[in-house]
Amino acid sequence: MTQGNTMRVRLFVAAAVVCGFALLTSSMGEAAAPTTHTVLMDGTAFTPPEISIAAGDAIEWVNKDPFPHTATSEAGGFDSHTVRTGKSWKFTFKKRGDFPYVCDLHDNMTGTIHVK
Repeated sequence: MTQGNTMRVRLFVAAAVVCGFALLTSSMGEAAAPTTHTVLMDGTAFTPPEISIAAGDAIEWVNKDPFPHTATSEAGGFDSHTVRTGKSWKFTFKKRGDFPYVCDLHDNMTGTIHVK
């Protein structure tokens, strides 16, 4: 093989490797960006009362009632403390699992976050 042919083969192999890597990384796709989901505190209820989200997503609780509420994990994983009227509180869920929660001020207000 001549020196010119050897150089062409090397360039061909290098181009094939670069193209293969580009195809591999583009076919793997990117992970979805984290999303912030909204749960309303309204009518002395959490709406929606159950929600499924991805690990890394956040929930923002927004208080639409004329009195304060909390969003407090029954297992101790999160606690908004008092969320006053018109205010909100946000928490990012990093671990998978089911997370039941309650309003400490109104024990009839319950909800569950399912993190997939």
